[in-house]
Parts: sequence; C-alpha cells; structure tokens
Amino acid sequence: MCSATGSGRRWPPARPAGTEVAGQRAVPGGPGQAGGQADGQFDVAVIGAGLVGLSTAMALLAAQPSLRVAVLEKEPAVGVHQSGHNSGVIHAGLYYKPGSLKATFCREGRQALIGFAQSRQIPYRLTGKLVVATHAGELGRLQDLAGRGRANGLAVRELGPAEIAEIEPGARGIRALHIPESGVIDYRRVAAAYAEAVTGGGGTVLCNHGVRTLTRARGGWIVGTDAASLASRVVVACAGLQADRVAAMTGHAREEYRIVPFRGDYYTFRAEASDHVRGLVYPVPDPAFPFLGVHFTRGIDGTLRAGPNAVPALAREGYGRLSVNTRDLLDSLRFPGLRALARSYAGTGAREIWRDLVKPAFLADMRRYVPAIRSGDVTFGPSGIRAQCLSRSGALVDDFLIEEADGIIHVLNAPSPAATASIVIGRHIASRVAAQTGR
Repeated sequence: MCSATGSGRRWPPARPAGTEVAGQRAVPGGPGQAGGQADGQFDVAVIGAGLVGLSTAMALLAAQPSLRVAVLEKEPAVGVHQSGHNSGVIHAGLYYKPGSLKATFCREGRQALIGFAQSRQIPYRLTGKLVVATHAGELGRLQDLAGRGRANGLAVRELGPAEIAEIEPGARGIRALHIPESGVIDYRRVAAAYAEAVTGGGGTVLCNHGVRTLTRARGGWIVGTDAASLASRVVVACAGLQADRVAAMTGHAREEYRIVPFRGDYYTFRAEASDHVRGLVYPVPDPAFPFLGVHFTRGIDGTLRAGPNAVPALAREGYGRLSVNTRDLLDSLRFPGLRALARSYAGTGAREIWRDLVKPAFLADMRRYVPAIRSGDVTFGPSGIRAQCLSRSGALVDDFLIEEADGIIHVLNAPSPAATASIVIGRHIASRVAAQTGR
C-alpha cells in the first residue's frame, strides 16, 4: 500500500477505490544519517501514515499540487494502528462541547468523509444510534446530552420504551436519544484510499521508514529513518501512539504531557446471534470520564461487536491481553500524571479491569441494554489501543492538542472523533503549514 512517488499531479486521482497503491521503492541510504547529507528533498515530511497524517498530506497537495510531500510510516502498510483498530463508527458529534475543536471538526469532517467515500465507492451506512438510559439516575445526563447534540446541529429525537423497541427490538431502556447522523465505515479502506489520493496527487508514501532522529538543518530538518535520511523544510508529526517520543526528538518537552496507552477489548457475536442489535446502541456516558463503556456496533461487514472497555495497556502497540513492552510500561509508570489519574479514578479503573478479566461481568453490562444475550452468543474479539494524552497533573487531555514551533507541527492528541474528522483535521494542519511556509 505504499509507493515512493505519485505518478502525476491529477486531483483527485482517477484510480478506483480499493485498488493497491504501487509497491514501495526505498529511498537510498540507511538509518542514523541525520547529521549527514539527505537522500531525498521535500517541502513537507509527514510522520505517520494513519488517517490524520495521510489526510494532512492529501490536503497539502490539494491546496498546492507543486509541493514535494512525503509521508513516512514505520510499518509495512498504512493505517496499521489506531486507524485500523477502531470501531468503524462515523461519529455525529453528540458528545462534544459546542464550539470545541472536537465538535467543529466532527460536524464538518463527517460530511467530508461521506463525500470522499461516495467519490471513491467506499461502502458506508448511516445506521443511526441509540443512546439508552436504563435507570432514572441517568435521565438528567441524557437531557444534557440532548441539548448538547442539538447545539451541535444534530436531529436528536427523544424516545420512550415503545419507540426504542421499534428501532432496536432487542434493546430495553426507560428513555433514549436517537441520532440519525451516526453510521459505520471501514477505516482501513479509507486509509488506503487516502494513500492513493496522496500518490495520485504527486506525493510520496514511504513505508518501513520509521523515524529515528530529527535534526535541525539549514532551512529545515534532516529526518533520519530506518531506510533513508531525508531533508524537509517543514515536519508534521502525526505519530499517534508515539507522538510524545517524536516530539522529544525535536527538544519538545515530555514533562508536561505523556502518551499513556489504554487497551479496548471487544466481544464478537456469533453469526447466529448477530440479530440482537441492528445498528448502534450506546450507554449514557459519564461526563467525568472520556471512555464510553460497553456499547454495540454492527460494522459495515455486518459483524456485531460489543465494547470496547478501557484498561491501561502494558504496551503501546500490543493488541493482546498479555502483550508487554518494558519501555512502554516504565514510561507510563514513571510519569506522575498516571499515578494521579489512578488515584482519581481508582474505583472506575478497578471496575474496568474486573470487567475485562471476567466475562460474566462484561455480559452483565451488555444485558443492561440487550437482556436476551447469552454467554454462548459472544466470543472474545479484537482489541485496539487508544493513545491517550495525559497531563502531568493527571488530567486526561480531552480535545485535540496541536503544538508548533518554527518548521515543525506536533499533533500530540487526536482522540475520537479523529477518524471521522480526519479530512477536516488534515485541512486544519495544512493551513498551519501554509502559515509557516508562506505558501
């Protein structure tokens, strides 16, 4: 899915959706050459071929087709980590504070994503979403959520028990919100299409180019990677789970913020039990905690999953329960912010870990919303890792966090709805690159 250089300057490229990008041609050179001569010359080097990095390159080339743009990815394919390990939901923007970057980006990004999918024949489905209250204590929060959704321009509809059953026959609750704008899509396919758009627009996508060093040079940066040493006037770091480490390469302090990984596990419904939920069924969220709790998602392929939970991960890029990376673990444990977070959310964290380890506890949460689920209906499914930016005080950074200095832009936090909003986030970052370069 990676290529060295796009074949032309067409925009958008004519290549049909879902086709493979040409095979990689490695740039000559080797790793560890940051202080020497560069083997490739670029105007902008984007670190990370996830949805945000690729959409940034796509936006740069759309605005300025003559730019020399490279996307550097350490994995052998694009969209391998957060972009390829998520629920596949097209978010509507229900939860976000009106006027925040999350709310603005999500509303505009959803429309842009759907337009892109239509232009590339990428399947998507607007299933709508139910947010279900199961007891009276949740009704106040549900009303607040309805007001927030309407302030964000959504067609929120309030439902009683009979109307809940009309939309989701298997679900039970005393009150619910229906948000018709929500849906599902395959973000791995979206990432592949973004990469095709970059190369078709004249850009470069280089896999197996993990960034090892970033060194200031006259007129820009020398980027030392696993496969080559490249020169670029501007660097945009969209490194996701490694965002803080890439920032540290440029002297950007890591003492204020740290990426702390949280693993989210899913249960997958067997095919014969997949009719429990038609679309999306969510709980009423706790506004003091950024994780939603157990929810149900019928993906674009028809597979029904429940989850994810949110438990501290022992590896930033380890998707198994037993995956441990010593460096990642020590990095988290040594950061004061994690200890402060653990003290603040000890009870919540313990419940999440218990539910992760004990299937009956997970099932009990599922049955609050869909009582007919049986243990045999579900098997342990895939996992994802969320790159949660945490402050030294223990505060979870909730909104997008983008910081910049001369010649470099760091995307330090790109939480959900980053996948939904990726096209608009890319345009926003591209505008900041233009301000730096004067182009």
